[in-house]
Amino acid sequence: MEGIYLGVGAGAIALLFALFTARQVVSEDPGDDRMQAIAKSIQDGANAFLRQEYTFIAGFVAVVAVVLAVFVDIDVLGKFGDPGGAVTGLPRTAIAYVIGALASGTAGLIGMFIAVRANVRTAAKARTGLNAALRVAFSSGTVMGMTVVGLSLFFISVIYLVFQDVQPLTGFAFGASSIALFARVGGGIYTKAADVGADIVGKVEAGIPEDDPRNPATIADNVGDNVGDVAGMGADLFESYSGSIIAAMSLAFIAVIGQGESVYEHGIFEASATATWYSAAYTLPISVSAIGIFASLIGTYLVRTKEQASIGQLLWALRIGPPTFGSDPPPPRATDPPHRGQGRRSPP
Repeated sequence: MEGIYLGVGAGAIALLFALFTARQVVSEDPGDDRMQAIAKSIQDGANAFLRQEYTFIAGFVAVVAVVLAVFVDIDVLGKFGDPGGAVTGLPRTAIAYVIGALASGTAGLIGMFIAVRANVRTAAKARTGLNAALRVAFSSGTVMGMTVVGLSLFFISVIYLVFQDVQPLTGFAFGASSIALFARVGGGIYTKAADVGADIVGKVEAGIPEDDPRNPATIADNVGDNVGDVAGMGADLFESYSGSIIAAMSLAFIAVIGQGESVYEHGIFEASATATWYSAAYTLPISVSAIGIFASLIGTYLVRTKEQASIGQLLWALRIGPPTFGSDPPPPRATDPPHRGQGRRSPP
């Protein structure tokens, strides 16, 4: 049981940390009036797109939930046999599917909400220093990252704790996948269409420089970047993270119990290994993910760089680890290209 409670606690802590970090980002200086006006146009466009997209997805989720309830939970065709675990009188798979879809959509929505506000604040901070801008930008990404893992691990742990069975968790993963498919593909199509339109109308026909706010398609392009690369990516990451945990738990279930007409017919371990639904064989993926969240919380405070740092040093601070944060990179390798404007090579 300790592993499950650890998952619930780690997920809740990640969400609280995301809320704390979001408040810090929003409290930063948003820049001058011109910067805020451009940022407001992007925010309005992103919200309008997601409102329409999620309205359509809600209908799809409702239909699929009914199908799962009829053919999996009620099992009208008799394909699955008697359900295991607890609370078998409810449509568990359908409930988990809806929760997974809502959590996935929420992760993407929160990520986009903070991103469209952090963009202008990062630009404003860049006027004062590189490290200040890095902290705002990195904190923005931290909000979505912690929201993704927090929502996923919290609901996986709670659903498993309530239903005491692995099978309903497959519905949770399916719900996350449904949102990721629409959000990633829909947002990607939108942003590419806006990008091409901005280039053709702006640069080719009107002679306006690329990414000039006078071109409305440029605003649409930035909207697409947020709804596709942030909201869509957030849902996609949520699906990948959730799927990896549930897949590991499912593999453990099959390895221990096996499958076939007779229980334990193809199991690897002895029957005594399945004495409890909360045994380590099933809960290990939850425990490992919880430990990863705590490690990530510490790591978010270690990303620093010095002012006037080169791009190579900036990337090095993000890649290597605490020993080199804010310090010069190690000696270059012979294959590294020379860094522009400096006599030494940039780090790999």
